[in-house]
Amino acid sequence: MNLIDIYIQEVTRRLPEKMREEIALELRSTTRDMLPDDYNEEDVKTVLEKLGSPVKLANNYRDRPMYLIGPRYFDVYVSLLKMILPIAAVVSLIAMFAEYFIGYQGEETIINVVLDLLGFGIWRVVEVSIQTFFWFTIVFAIIERTDTGKDEQPLTSSLQKWNPADLKKITYIPKKKKISKFEVFGAFLWTAIWATLYFYANQLLGVYEGGKGGLEFVTPALNHEVLLSFWPIVLVVIGLEIALALYKLIKGQWTKRMAIYNTALQVFSTIVFIVIFLNPNILNPDFISYMTDLFEINDFKTWFKGLVLVSFIVSSALNIFDGIRKANIR
Repeated sequence: MNLIDIYIQEVTRRLPEKMREEIALELRSTTRDMLPDDYNEEDVKTVLEKLGSPVKLANNYRDRPMYLIGPRYFDVYVSLLKMILPIAAVVSLIAMFAEYFIGYQGEETIINVVLDLLGFGIWRVVEVSIQTFFWFTIVFAIIERTDTGKDEQPLTSSLQKWNPADLKKITYIPKKKKISKFEVFGAFLWTAIWATLYFYANQLLGVYEGGKGGLEFVTPALNHEVLLSFWPIVLVVIGLEIALALYKLIKGQWTKRMAIYNTALQVFSTIVFIVIFLNPNILNPDFISYMTDLFEINDFKTWFKGLVLVSFIVSSALNIFDGIRKANIR
């Protein structure tokens, strides 16, 4: 069998059986026209090089592409995947925190709780990321194969062909003004953590002492009934923080409007926190007694409240300043 026959065989075996005979005849005719009358092996190799790889040539005869996600949709696929994966990961973490603490009986030490959350959290993020990646890829693979167009020009995020006018929609983002996906993920994670600590403060925040089985929870620091009495307004704060994180994810940079929203959120959440923490019954009496004896501070309650409030106010002020500073970067 000569090289041309082998080449034709390699092409046709990759095609549906009903097409093989027709394509084989077409290729034999094509190669015969390309070869000189008195050809040799070098002439044959030259013709085959012009025809290219049998794999690529066979793909040209097929109705569906060889690749899973082709150049037409690949950029859109990657861009959307980068946006959706962090959201899916954060939602899975929030759900995991809720599931864990709903079933928490207060029997485990804080060290075990942290280790369990860390282990389950990593596994849940990996599991959800793999599933999201799999199904998202399947959707785009189906879109790729149902698109009958032959144009492989990459599409924009709006699923339209690129044109020079699209450049006007792109703005230069200075490095210090840009909001990274890690920052957005951190914002989601922080909201999930403090919300969990707030609603399960009676099981997590308090005094721990070393025992035979490790750390033992002695007494909670905060009055759980007082905390739960403010749950509607706390849920509003949580919702506003999630909205800000999503806004950051969409915009990708600090803007003046975002800085204003962030300032309003920080002021609002600070006021809510101050109102909650100034409640005279917010601290557990047993916690106050324990800490007073431990640190030998006569007015521990006032001292502790003042320290926590000042820390929270300073943190919020720095957050507001940082947002305004980044929004004003040119």
